[in-house]
Amino acid sequence: MTHQINGSDTRDSLTSQVELELLAALLEPEDATYPWNPADNESEAYFYELEQQFAMAEVLEEELTSRSQSFFHQLDNLWLQVENSTYYNCNTITTAVSSLQENLQKAFAASIPQNWLNAIAAKATELVASQQCLGDQLIECVQAVLPTWGADDLSILARPYAYAMRSGEPHKIGSINNVEDWTALSEIEQAKMGMAIAYYALRQLNESESEG
Repeated sequence: MTHQINGSDTRDSLTSQVELELLAALLEPEDATYPWNPADNESEAYFYELEQQFAMAEVLEEELTSRSQSFFHQLDNLWLQVENSTYYNCNTITTAVSSLQENLQKAFAASIPQNWLNAIAAKATELVASQQCLGDQLIECVQAVLPTWGADDLSILARPYAYAMRSGEPHKIGSINNVEDWTALSEIEQAKMGMAIAYYALRQLNESESEG
């Protein structure tokens, strides 16, 4: 009787032990299945699978590098298209004109008619990136408000300002803000004022480009 009881206890103990081992196997991390004995039949399959994983990782890394370069190249192309688009350029120029008009109005609105300031700002923004010499840019800015004036006459007024811009030494634009009655000025005096404002506007635009 005692033998039977002992046998039953042994079987129960073995069953519990098997269950515990099975549970432990299920809970083991994947690394725990590493075949420590290379001679086992399962080792070859295990190492082959590892090699496949490493090879796949290298392929993925190369693919990622290639695709990322292609992606950034496409972004560069898209950005170039945006920069060269009429809509982008139109809005950029419009913003620059508005900003310059605001600056000129702050500096000279007390003495100079607003339509003069707006016209000179628009023309200066149009010409600043051109290949024209500084003297010609100044002349065209003033012709935007005094269209009857010839280039030869205006070139005399533009010469000292153009020289100052080329030399990098600021030229004094005079006491523009001291004008009390614009309509009382002669046309030559108005032309001188226009030249000074054009010089100021072009300097503002050139300094903005340098800072950018």
